Amino acid sequence: MSVMRVFGRWLIAIVGVWLLTIAPVRAGNLDSLGDRVAMFPDWTSRPNLDNTRNDLAYPDWMAGTWHVTSTLTEMHAPLAPDIITPGYEGNRSYLDRPLEFDVRFVPARPQLRGNLPFGALGKPPIVADRQFNGEQILKAYVGDQTALRVRVEPDDPNQQATVLPDGRQLLAVVTARGAEMVSDRDFIGSEVVTQFFRTQPEIYLNGVETTTAYHQQTGDRITADQFTAVYLSPKDPDYFTAGDQPVALYRYDLRLDRLDLDKSR
Repeated sequence: MSVMRVFGRWLIAIVGVWLLTIAPVRAGNLDSLGDRVAMFPDWTSRPNLDNTRNDLAYPDWMAGTWHVTSTLTEMHAPLAPDIITPGYEGNRSYLDRPLEFDVRFVPARPQLRGNLPFGALGKPPIVADRQFNGEQILKAYVGDQTALRVRVEPDDPNQQATVLPDGRQLLAVVTARGAEMVSDRDFIGSEVVTQFFRTQPEIYLNGVETTTAYHQQTGDRITADQFTAVYLSPKDPDYFTAGDQPVALYRYDLRLDRLDLDKSR
């Protein structure tokens, strides 16, 4: 598989690295994410999210290790044929094809807890094991290639790099996030990531939104509808045509089945 094909597919795979996100917010701070989910694929702008440097806090019942089955069920290119993102056509091969990988969520390290809310009974906040999750998702998309690896900044959970076989890197930086708690078993999380990919002599960059509606079915299973939107960078020559309208849209069905034996949370 060529580097550019890996890159094109990673533009979509990277959103899974920040998968299952939630950051608590006060009601009224954001436009309704529930309404946004209901309007898909009729999205004409980016979501109205908060800028934050804090990591993502998850409900206590997300703690542990999960086996994920992710299936791409819809894809749209609203500005085609004039504007089509790299990797879009190649992603058609993933339609209705389940991909499987593992993810895990762990208590935040003391130095990274910051302003994150603590869980029930004063438990440390739960966060994603970003390096483990990123490597597992990358393997699901491009195979178990030892030359492909994920690196997460130890003191900044908002920065993550994917190192390609020739040494080049795809850098992903979380720039905004937010969530709506719908019930004890339902929530919607959303975040926007800016992606940088250096190809001599140019740098390709864009923005990727992931908005996900989760439902806890049981202590051992979670289901979700995940929506991904790709936005052009202001440095892209087509930006003034697209503006803040997404140029690619994807919808996934997710199922998470618990793998670890500790179900006491």
